[in-house]
Parts: sequence; structure tokens; C-alpha cells
Amino acid sequence: MRIPLSWLREYAPVPEDATAEDVLATLVKVGLEEEDVHRPTDSLSGPIVVGQVLTMEPETHSNGKTVNWCSVRVVPEGQEQTLTGKGIDPSGVQGIICGAHNFSVGDKVVVTLPGAVLPGDFRISARKTYGHTSAGMIASVRELGIGEDHDGILVLSRLGLDPEVGSDAMELLGLYDSAAEVNVTPDRGYAFSLRGIAREYCNAVRAPFTDPVEQLAPTVPAPTQDGFPVTVDDAAPVRGRAGCNRFATRTVEGVDPSRPTPPWLASRLRLAGIRSVSLPVDISNYVMLEYGQPIHTYDADSVQGGITVRRAAAGENLTTLDGRDRALDAEDLVIADDSGAIGLAGVMGGAATEVGESTTRILVEAARFDEVSVARTARRHKLPSEASKRYERGVDPQLAPVAAQRVVDLLVELAGGTDTGRVTDVDHTDAPAPIELPAGYPTARVGVDYSPEVVERTLTAIGADVTETADGWTVTPPSWRPDLTEKEDLVEEIARLDGYDRIPDRLPVAPPGRGFTRSQTARRRVANTLVAAGLTEVLSYPFVSQAENDLWSSADGSHVPSVKLANPISEARPLLRTSVLPGLVEVLKRNHARGFRDLALYEIGHVFLADSHTADTQPVPPLGVRPGDEELSRLHAAVPAQPRKLAAVLTGHDTAAGPWVAPRALDWQDALDVAALAARSVGVELRVTQGQHAAFHPGRTARLSTADGAVIGVAGELHPQLVASQGLPERTCAVELDLSALLDREPSAVAAQPISGYPAATQDVALVVPSEVAAADLLDTVRRGAGELLESAEIFDVYAGKGIPEGDKSVAIALRFRAPDRTLTADEASEAREAAVAAARREHGAEIRS
Repeated sequence: MRIPLSWLREYAPVPEDATAEDVLATLVKVGLEEEDVHRPTDSLSGPIVVGQVLTMEPETHSNGKTVNWCSVRVVPEGQEQTLTGKGIDPSGVQGIICGAHNFSVGDKVVVTLPGAVLPGDFRISARKTYGHTSAGMIASVRELGIGEDHDGILVLSRLGLDPEVGSDAMELLGLYDSAAEVNVTPDRGYAFSLRGIAREYCNAVRAPFTDPVEQLAPTVPAPTQDGFPVTVDDAAPVRGRAGCNRFATRTVEGVDPSRPTPPWLASRLRLAGIRSVSLPVDISNYVMLEYGQPIHTYDADSVQGGITVRRAAAGENLTTLDGRDRALDAEDLVIADDSGAIGLAGVMGGAATEVGESTTRILVEAARFDEVSVARTARRHKLPSEASKRYERGVDPQLAPVAAQRVVDLLVELAGGTDTGRVTDVDHTDAPAPIELPAGYPTARVGVDYSPEVVERTLTAIGADVTETADGWTVTPPSWRPDLTEKEDLVEEIARLDGYDRIPDRLPVAPPGRGFTRSQTARRRVANTLVAAGLTEVLSYPFVSQAENDLWSSADGSHVPSVKLANPISEARPLLRTSVLPGLVEVLKRNHARGFRDLALYEIGHVFLADSHTADTQPVPPLGVRPGDEELSRLHAAVPAQPRKLAAVLTGHDTAAGPWVAPRALDWQDALDVAALAARSVGVELRVTQGQHAAFHPGRTARLSTADGAVIGVAGELHPQLVASQGLPERTCAVELDLSALLDREPSAVAAQPISGYPAATQDVALVVPSEVAAADLLDTVRRGAGELLESAEIFDVYAGKGIPEGDKSVAIALRFRAPDRTLTADEASEAREAAVAAARREHGAEIRS
């Protein structure tokens, strides 16, 4: 809401020297957030004066254009120019070239003299043009930044003005005024008016507020028998809400719509963000901004019969004021006459009854429409308006007849109209419900000791009727505050107006907690381990296509049942993910495209698994009512399983290049290391075997399983075809683990092993086995066969080639033996080594490589 300061001063004690910034600083005390300051002088500066055209000589030039060579007096006759500067004639008569032709000798116009600056940093100076030195410019409203009309210059006499020559044109046109803009929250619709803002300003400075509506209300006449016929026909309200509960009309005749809008009114509208259209329209907008009541004016002679407020009929159309033909919906509330719909209630009027240049009789409408109905209509037709903005937030139901009276008064005063005395007021409004506020309740809720005097003063200041009772107060909210329905709402108002700065900033003592759960602790340990290893955590969207789910979630790329969203953000990705990798790969692609070449990214997130219980969407229970146990059970049963998965993608090198640093390219082994690190951080060892997956390289894919044989993940290099089709870096690697399954296998307790003080005995062995024997299976056999003295066994080399029989491979294993109570002899270590070799020979046909 933009608030012109000159307008606000009419209703609130704003100091004359107060700036828009000062007003914003005051309003923020009562919860109105500052937005911006609008000041015409930021882009417009003088000298800009009133001039009178003395002569004008048309000249046609070789380019075919006819211009006027004018002499314009810019100081009163008989006086000399007091302004000085290059191009300013001391005689007070300026020579100016003007291309417009909508003025004549004797007209008073706005003259921008050399040294003036117009919007767009257009600087006025004396310059040679069309064979003359033009020292200034006769300005149009567009050039001054106060309108869109560029058909000709601004002739002041056509605005009903006869100012003194040489007077300040900026002051005449209200260009020294400024506006403060505040953000109005949806629950405070009354603040979308000068009336509401002035009330809040008075509350902020603790000054009495004189309500202009209360002052005008006694002059409003009662409804008359000959009032314009109005019927509110909403017998079947949509969703239990009636569309209209008040509709007031007045009729004014003898209106001259050609009269110009006074500069003071046009200036205020402009500062408030509304362009001037015509005097009747400007008056209706002015009253809307002043009181907060949207007004609509009809050409009364174009309205056929009476007015009916109803829902749109099937197949009904309406051409709105913007010239568009709109197909109406059965939920749309419309204003209709005998010919059909003539307006969208609370949103926009119809073109058939628009007030135009030939209008002499005007029907004034001031109504109160339902918030939800207006909001739905405005969104359905993509037609937001200043009127709908106010109706959506709630308009004072008692305001309509007073606002209509204000419009009538201005039409009579400014447009030469005559009030016919015909008054209609269809009133189906209800009085606000009283609220019981117990004594001491505000203090208990906020923590500030509010005295009874403070409670009564603040609630009275917002316009409420406060009656003291034995237990506290009975508070009847004002009609313009539909947001006040509970005693907590009243407490908020007391705290707001008494000052948020009085609320202590002491935080309540948190109750003792139990810390993280076992699962939370384990997840954090996994995340910290990966970050310490150099990976970066990211978050991706969980929305995917069916093709992505099929590719990443099944080993052979077959169809995977998926959970479909009822209202997806994108039709291209309407499903919830069953794998974290699709979104993670998109993050990798985006970062690589932006120049990041060495990437190691990971994500821990939920996946969504469809099953027979989640095939059907369950109906959403109604709002405001707690579902029963049976309904809750049904809803919970329909929620898909959502295990957590850990995924990582890697590309580039393990370190940045530098002096004495040889970066190593990341490969599938690094993906395996990520999986091993994550598993070991929660005390689980993974078994690695050759695997197959549609998204991974056929020969560089590992299947990850636990000691009990459960397969919980896959790791390796992505398939070359996938890398090429997705535009990924070559040899991109990835890993994905079922983190929930991994955490389920976390040991409940870890037994600490004593540390032996005796030295270790190390021996290596190279075993030749058939190529199809998995190295992991061979290693397990060696560990079992070596016995209790074995401390560790690790594979450090796998070789196939010269010296090894075809179809075989050599697996080199480093063995470390240690005893807890003695130093091992070489024979003991060799005996354990031979036992390991014997076990490998029995199970895998292994032979020691010679």
C-alpha cells in the first residue's frame, strides 16, 4: 500500500517536516513492514515553471515535419527573470521549438527551463535545432513522468487551472509530494486504505484518531422506495459461503465526464500507484484508496432493468473492461441485469455498462463480497485488480453506504452531477461476535504486566467496544477487523500496540531431552565420515520420470512401480524417486557445466517405494476436524515406504594439480572406498562381488552385500552409453547404498579388543586361482583358514598374464600375525600361513604362485 504523505496528513498528525522514511519508521512500530519510498523529485528537478504562449509560428522543414517556433513568457509581465544560467533569457521570454500542435497562443503550459532534469536523466539545455536556438521545452505529461499521454503538451487551462505565469509548476502538479509504501499482511485488509493507515499511525504515536467514516456516516440517507432495484440471489452459496451480504447503490445525474481530474487528485492517485483514467473512474479509485471500499460505477442508461447478484449460468460469457471475452464458471459471482452478466463481482466490470464520454447518469455500486469467492474468480480468470486485492482480505461490511455517499459528494463537487436521492442498501450482514477476555490473560500469554488501563486503551484504539466484566472484559471487535475472532487475537493486538520492544527476550528453559536417537547418531556419523573424506553433501529434487526410476532402481532396467504425484511440478517428472542417483547425477552435470571438474558429491535422502497399499490415493480429510483413529490408520497405511539411501557420484581427480603434486583420476575403486567408509563408520563390513546393473559398466560394477548375504548396494563406473547420452564426464563413478538396511545391521555393542604389546609377523602369499573365483571369496577363505593368530589379511595385487596359466589369475595377499601373550616365532607364522593356503586349495583349487 502506497501512502501519499499529503493525503495522510489530512487524517493523522504527521509533522510537516516528516519524510516518507520517518513515516515508515513510525508505522513499523505497529507491525507494518516498510517496503519502499516513492518520490517524484528523485527523477525530476527544476527549474520547471508555468509559462504562457505569446507567439507560435508554424514552420515546415525539408524532412516534411512541421514544428512551431514559440515565444513563451515564463515570468509575470513587467518582471525580469530572476533565474540565471546558460540559455535562460533575463527578459523572461524564452524561444522554444515545439513539435506539438494541441495548444494555441494565450495557453498556459508547463515549461522546463535549461538546467531542469526530467525522468530518464533527460537534461534540458539550450540547443540549436530547426534553425533556431531552443532554450527549454514545453512539456507533456509523459515527459514529466505523470502520465502516459504523449499526443500533445499539457495545457493547464484544460485542467481547470489558471496559475500565475512563472509560478512553480511542480508544486502546482503536486510533484513535491512523496509516498511511503508498506507491506500489508493478508489478515489486515483494513490497512489497504488511508483510513486504516492513519488509524495505525495514530496508534503508533499515541494520538487520538478521528475516523472520516464516522464523520460522514450521519449524512448518509436511509434507503428509499425508489432506490435502484437490486436482488441478491445466492440461495445455493458455494462451499457454504454466501457470495454477497451487502449491496448499496446511489444514482447521480447530470454528470460531465469530460471534466478534467483536478491535479491534486491525479497526483495522489499517481503516487498511490494508480493511473488517472477519467474523472468518474478517478473518483471511484480515490474513494477506494481513501476508505478501503472498492467502488464500481455504471453508465446508468446502459443498465437494462434492475441488478441481480448471482452465480454465473452455464455457458455464460462476459466481455470485461479490458476488452477480453471471458467464459464464466458456475462458481463465478456476477453482477447481472436483464441482458445477462455485466460484471465479475469484486474483480472487474463489464464493457457494456462502462462509463464513457457520453455518460450523464452514473449508478454507483458499493458492495461487500465474499473473500473466497472473489479470490477464486480472480485466480480462475488470471485477473488480479486493486478491488480484488481488498476483497480477498476482507472489506468492512458497514462501509458500503458511507463510501457510496463519498463518491456521490465528489461527483457532485467535481463532475457537476446532481444527487437523485435514490438510495438502495441490501444489508444481510451480521454483527461481530463478542469475545470474552479474562483478566490477566494477556499478561500470562505474553509475559508483560499489562495493566487494565493498558488493555482497555489498546483495544479501544483499534476500534473495539470494550465492556468490563467481573472476570475481565467483553470485547466486540470493530466491523473492519474480521481477523479478530479469539482472545489470542486480542492479546496479539495488545502486544503490538503497547510495543513489541516491551516483550522480554528471555528464552524459556528447554526441557531435558534424550539427545539423538541411535539412528540419528549413526546417520550423522556416516555424514561426518564422508565429509572428512572430502565429499560434499548436496540436496536434489525427489521428482523423476518413470524411465529414470526404471534405469536406476532395477539391475536390468525393467519396470519399477512408482508413486505418482497428484499435482506434479513438471509433467516430465511426475513420480517420486526410488533411487537418489537421478537427482544427484543432475547436480553433477550442472556443476560440471559451470566449470567444476573435480567433483565428489553425496546425498542422504528418502526414496519412495510403491506397493499394493499405496496404489490408490486416499481422500484428504476435511479441514478443522480431527480424523478418527480408523481414518488415520487408513491414511498411514497408504503412505509409501520411505527408506533412506546414501548415494555418491565422483568424477575428475582426487586433488588439484600443483607443484610436486600428481593428481590421480578418480575411478571405480574410489566409489568402493566411499561405500566401505560409510559402512565401517557404523561398524559394518561389506562384501564386494562382481555385479550387474543397467546403469553401470558391465565389467566395472560391484555388488555390495553384508555378512548375512543381504544385497544393500551397488558401486562402480557408469555405463559408457549412459555417460554419453547424459553428457557426463568420461569414467564417472557412482555408488548407492540402502542406508536404512545398513543401519539396521549396526552392532548394538562393540567389544573393545585388547592391544597386544608384542610385535607382528608379516608374510605375503600369492595364490593362483581360476579367474571366475571372486577375490573377496578367496580372501574370506584365507582369513578363516589362518586361525586366531591372523590379525589382518588384505589383497594388494591381482595379476593375469605372462607366467600365469590362461584362465587363471594371481591374487597376492598380505598377512599379518600377532599373538596377545608372546612374540611369534617364524615357524608359528609360517604354520598359520600354510593353514590359510591349505584352506584356499581345498575350496578354490588355489596353488602358490612359483
